[in-house]
Amino acid sequence: MSKILFVMTGADHWTLADGTLHPTGFWAEEAVAPYQAFKAAGHEIVVATPGGVVPTVDKGSLAPAFNGGQEGADRTAAALAAMTELQHPVKLTEVDLDDYAAVFYPGGHGPMEDLAVDADSGKLLTLALESGKPLGVVCHGPAALLAAVKDDGTNAFAGYQVAAFTNDEEIQGGLADKAKWLLQDRLTAAGVEVQVGAPWAPKTVVDRNLVTGQNPASSAPLADELLKKLG
Repeated sequence: MSKILFVMTGADHWTLADGTLHPTGFWAEEAVAPYQAFKAAGHEIVVATPGGVVPTVDKGSLAPAFNGGQEGADRTAAALAAMTELQHPVKLTEVDLDDYAAVFYPGGHGPMEDLAVDADSGKLLTLALESGKPLGVVCHGPAALLAAVKDDGTNAFAGYQVAAFTNDEEIQGGLADKAKWLLQDRLTAAGVEVQVGAPWAPKTVVDRNLVTGQNPASSAPLADELLKKLG
């Protein structure tokens, strides 16, 4: 059994351009689907967050509308409750990458608030990329890549092809005009090559040991790709 590190946002809000605090956290499906896939394959999960705070689920991600109806919403809520690791996260600063076979970052708007500017997360991502270990990042999780800045000022992921939550999806979600910045734009400015798929449809991109997904629907396919890399 291998250990997989889940690096999750510690934020429970996203600060919008006008200073409003938009309630958020991690997106349920993006944690649940990979968690279930990894556990079914026999892997152990360890959760890490900035400061070791217990991660907050975006309550919107538990709504029936995002889970195929009330039955699906109930399943998602039950699955989250069963993820006991969420209640006992380790501090990002205490993570030793050598202990893990793979690293995974779920999304939600939370990473836009904290992981996008978290130097410890940025160092971990850079080390994971250089290690060759499978590294998975989905939806708004790629905001964390923005903090992976090397000593020469360039981004460690510059030149990599990725999938990430797109401008079109942010527009359709209703928050684009309220945001300080958009993820697709910032990644592109950092030299990361964002591959844009159809809004809300599953899309994964594999570039060397990096596996990325565009949106919540990409979470399960991304987990499958990571498991292939783990053998």
